[in-house]
Amino acid sequence: MLATITLATQEGWFGTWIGSTVGMVAADALAIGVGALLGRRLPEKVIAYGAAALFALFGLLLIADGAGWL
Repeated sequence: MLATITLATQEGWFGTWIGSTVGMVAADALAIGVGALLGRRLPEKVIAYGAAALFALFGLLLIADGAGWL
């Protein structure tokens, strides 16, 4: 969000607004498509456990990085 604001002050707000909107729609469409595909192929419990494991892993990595261990 801060990068978008900075870009808008340097390059003009309209093009930045259009570009960020198109980028967000593309990212959301990709997430929806992958989620729908995985939702059809995997049981809900596997998705929930996988999401929880990834959340915990990234949390631990952020803590380790913040503590200077990485």
